Amino acid sequence: MGDFNFDNIRPYTEKEAKDAILRITQQPEFQTILDHIFDKSIHHTLIEKTRKAKNVHEFQKFFMHPLVEKILKETSLGLSTSGFEKLEDHKSHLLIANHRDITLDSSILAKVFIDHNLKTPEVTWGDNLMVSPFVVDFGKINRMITVFREGSPRELLINSKRLSAYIRNKIINGESSVWIAQSKGRTKDGNDKTDVGVLRMLSLEGSEDILTRIKLLNIIPVSISFEWEPCDSLKLKELYISRNKRYEKEPTEDLNSIIGGIFGWKGHVNLSVGDPLNDKISAEFEHMNSKEILQKVAALIDESIYSNYKLWPSNYLAYDLLKNTSRYSEYYTDETKNEMSKRLKSVLKKTGGVIKDLDIPEATKIFYSIYANPVINKMKITSPLEASSAH
Repeated sequence: MGDFNFDNIRPYTEKEAKDAILRITQQPEFQTILDHIFDKSIHHTLIEKTRKAKNVHEFQKFFMHPLVEKILKETSLGLSTSGFEKLEDHKSHLLIANHRDITLDSSILAKVFIDHNLKTPEVTWGDNLMVSPFVVDFGKINRMITVFREGSPRELLINSKRLSAYIRNKIINGESSVWIAQSKGRTKDGNDKTDVGVLRMLSLEGSEDILTRIKLLNIIPVSISFEWEPCDSLKLKELYISRNKRYEKEPTEDLNSIIGGIFGWKGHVNLSVGDPLNDKISAEFEHMNSKEILQKVAALIDESIYSNYKLWPSNYLAYDLLKNTSRYSEYYTDETKNEMSKRLKSVLKKTGGVIKDLDIPEATKIFYSIYANPVINKMKITSPLEASSAH
């Protein structure tokens, strides 16, 4: 294994966290968060309690937990969970998850870990999100591992090996579980799919054969399901433009996505933990080459994420609208139809405001696909033949 220095990617140590807590609570951005999320009557108490936090756990318990709870209370119809009894505090896992929202996916996961008296996992995040000293402090105190996404081919390889070694060390040594998205960036079109490149990166370090390296990571797939996509208008814009050319992000786009994800309406939210992947790795894997192993592992992760994905009335309605059918009509109501219609009009208006000569039928089809693709993916598990004809 390479001899790496992890200082530029690791979260804060407990000593660093104590200093960061004071810096965070003294910054105007912290007050902005309080102003937007919490009633003014509890600001003083929350600030004092947060400043007294002695470590990462207390910061997350005193500040992050009530923060995420308040966000969910104001912007959703509640959070449901399943499968967390499979996790044990003394055992570290690599939690590979579908990724829908820049900050909330991992933040909601951390909240549920605290609810179950589990040590919160470290989580990967792109260096493109490190937009200010406050955000760096806020991220690193929330156990965030920095993923460097830019550089020369040689730099990218070194960064990938360093990240692989770091995650491997954390899990094999039993120090911490780690959350990582199944692919680079958020899923924009609702079609959650594990990128083999992520698995290849995770297996770069180690002297064992590739199958053993994968098994040592103790992978557990995790599914997060939003009834309504809080950033559907931003995702539609990117998907529409990407049809014909490479999409170029605007300078403030990541920040807008973070804000939209936090404050946008989500309806119901579900977070489900799947079964340990090692339970599904059979003897047949031993006769596969490296490429086949990684593809098979990716397929197993997809299968688990699809199986545990919670389908909402919005998903079923979008499928029927996209396919011009009434197949799933029993799963949604007129209320769902009205909400879908209202969101579609709003999204098309926003998108039409930034894209000249917007093709309304095409944009509508893309919009419905964002919500319908989870249904199609779940059909791959329950009705493979029907799923193949649904595309």
